[in-house]
Amino acid sequence: MSSQKKIGIIGAGSWGSALAVLLAKTGKEIILWGHHPEHIKSLQQARMSALYLPGISFPTTIHPTTDLAEVATAEIIFFVVPSKFLREVATSLSQVISSQAHPVLISCTKGIEYTTGKLMSEIIEELIPQASVAVLSGPNLAVDIARGLPAAGVLGCSEKALLPWLQEIFFNTSYRAYTSDDIRGIQLGGALKNIFAIAAGVSDELGMGENARAGLVTRSLAEMTRLGVAMGGVRKTFSGLSGIGDLMATCFSSKSRNYQAGRELCHGKSSVEILNSMTMIAEGFFTARSAQQCARALQVETPIIDEVVAVLDEGKKVQEAIKELFGRRLRSEAEEL
Repeated sequence: MSSQKKIGIIGAGSWGSALAVLLAKTGKEIILWGHHPEHIKSLQQARMSALYLPGISFPTTIHPTTDLAEVATAEIIFFVVPSKFLREVATSLSQVISSQAHPVLISCTKGIEYTTGKLMSEIIEELIPQASVAVLSGPNLAVDIARGLPAAGVLGCSEKALLPWLQEIFFNTSYRAYTSDDIRGIQLGGALKNIFAIAAGVSDELGMGENARAGLVTRSLAEMTRLGVAMGGVRKTFSGLSGIGDLMATCFSSKSRNYQAGRELCHGKSSVEILNSMTMIAEGFFTARSAQQCARALQVETPIIDEVVAVLDEGKKVQEAIKELFGRRLRSEAEEL
């Protein structure tokens, strides 16, 4: 691999824009692709994203575009689109990328495809087989990263030789990237934590207290690990940045969209109403049913995920869901770890 001079980012939402701002500070040219022409035109003219990152200036090395072919010329391309659109966008990229090109495609999208149970990296590999695929995840709140506040995450790739090269992309920035070859575990931690953040939002909005939230996060980690290992992740990965690290950030921060969505559920709003009112997508609403589908196929107990799905899809009252969790049979903690 050559010394990277141009980086493509597909997705001009909060996280995609934050990555563009972060990486542009290293002097690299950033091609930032967005789907909505009006939004991209605003980025080009105002040099900031008033919608997603208000008050944060875009360096001149960021080039917003709606032309996916411009992104296709980059050697490294980040996917930062909502999970429900990733297959569509990856298909479009496959049509404009050269068959002779061998880029590294890094998925930052956190989700599980409902119809297939595939992780985002698997969808990209399926559609663009000539590329090398990596993933990036961790406790990464977009606004803080765009502001240059310290943060860390983990890069995963099954091609171990690529990891040091990918790690250097973030060198001399405020973001410290660690590496791992557990590409499945990294993605599963990032996807599953969004479901538990919804539950954390419910707990806080109902005034259940800090003891309840700590207990919920601890049991969420046990559930995440149990399902994640069954789905092919390495157990120790869930004790790292993409597991407990991301879980804590998402469950404890008011900046988390999934946490805020959970709070909204306490006011009698349906999942459809909440999603329609949000500027950004709460991935946990979609991942919850995908995770439950996978858990049932693997015969893994996921009581928290089951109750979140019941609230989101079946209209169950949050108070009733909490009652169900507390009414489960008594057991040893070691039985579920």
